[in-house]
Amino acid sequence: MQRRQFLRLSATLPLACQLGRGLAAPLQNSSPRFLLVFLRGAYDCNSLLVPTHSDFYYQARPNIAIARPGEANGALPLDTNWGLHPALQTSLLPLYEQGQLCFVPFAGSNDLSRSHFETQDSIELGQALEGSKSFQGGFMNRLAQVLQQDSRGLSRVAPMAFTAQLPLCMRGNAQVANMALASVRKAAVDSDRSKIIASMYQGTALDAAVREGFSVQTAVQRSVQEEMDKAGRDAISAKGFGLVAQRMAHLMREQFDLGFVDVGGWDTHVNQGGASGNLANRLSDLSNGLATFAEAMGEDTWRHTVVAVISEFGRTFRENGNKGTDHGHGTAYWFLGGGLSAQAGGKIVGEQIEVNEKALFQNRDYPVLNEYRSVLGGLFSRMYGLSSQQVQQIFPASSAGKLHLV
Repeated sequence: MQRRQFLRLSATLPLACQLGRGLAAPLQNSSPRFLLVFLRGAYDCNSLLVPTHSDFYYQARPNIAIARPGEANGALPLDTNWGLHPALQTSLLPLYEQGQLCFVPFAGSNDLSRSHFETQDSIELGQALEGSKSFQGGFMNRLAQVLQQDSRGLSRVAPMAFTAQLPLCMRGNAQVANMALASVRKAAVDSDRSKIIASMYQGTALDAAVREGFSVQTAVQRSVQEEMDKAGRDAISAKGFGLVAQRMAHLMREQFDLGFVDVGGWDTHVNQGGASGNLANRLSDLSNGLATFAEAMGEDTWRHTVVAVISEFGRTFRENGNKGTDHGHGTAYWFLGGGLSAQAGGKIVGEQIEVNEKALFQNRDYPVLNEYRSVLGGLFSRMYGLSSQQVQQIFPASSAGKLHLV
């Protein structure tokens, strides 16, 4: 084989070759799983988790506010202070009522840039805002490293990013697979050619990684084929995030215990809409996908799974002149899972304040009262039984929060 042909074939190796641990034995149902869903673009939490007790909310949003419970197209009541966007009635409200969903308002990063890219990078790095930044790795990769080094010897830690490019939070010393699932095509390299390429690396330092990459590719293709086979038998219509969620569930149920996926399209400066419209459609697609993921994980596995839904920051409390919202500060995080604690499941948790004009940060946004590193550090501490020193390895110069999410 000529060198030019060799290079061309080498370029077709799947990105999943970055995975360095075996996929031979499937995960046990009882193994903890964590999936991070990053809503890039800063979704408007005030339309999702509606402060129905606040008169100021309705004054600040004459065109896009979600009506109070009991009114036409009104919010779904969660407690005396908060309601849920009506688009989530058949998808996530049942999980909330079953204690498998909670919300943490006034959450986020203390980064004040209000820049999508700067704040996304800051969150994914998971480092303190003070001091210099290292772009060598993100907090999800450090979580994988801590779990791999755990003296209790977890059987296997297999992280995967369900994205075309490895996200910043998954980069680092731990090897991580990545592959986009939105439009998985037939493999560019068929089985016979895969064997030829693998044989070329036999006996080299890349031998295990190359074979691992083709194993991941095969697993993804098998998962997609099974989903397609079910399409004509009462299968949920596969579109947008719903399709990705079903594929992720299959892979995380069998092979991967740390996952990441990002969903775009949340920057709603113009014509955001209220109970219907642009944002409502996105929330509906997302929530249907999350409900699909929960169901597809299976009851036994879902009991040991936590899904965190976060965004880089929130949006302005007041609507703008284009019936939309602008870049804000505090937001609301979602946590889903079959094993949420009684203190969290079916509740609005974390530090909170009354929603009024005086409470606004810089007279425009929600303040951040539940800092993301503290919230996630506390979750990881309880979920994996980590020590304070291990949490510090994941989030340097931080301390685990006291929220009992699991």
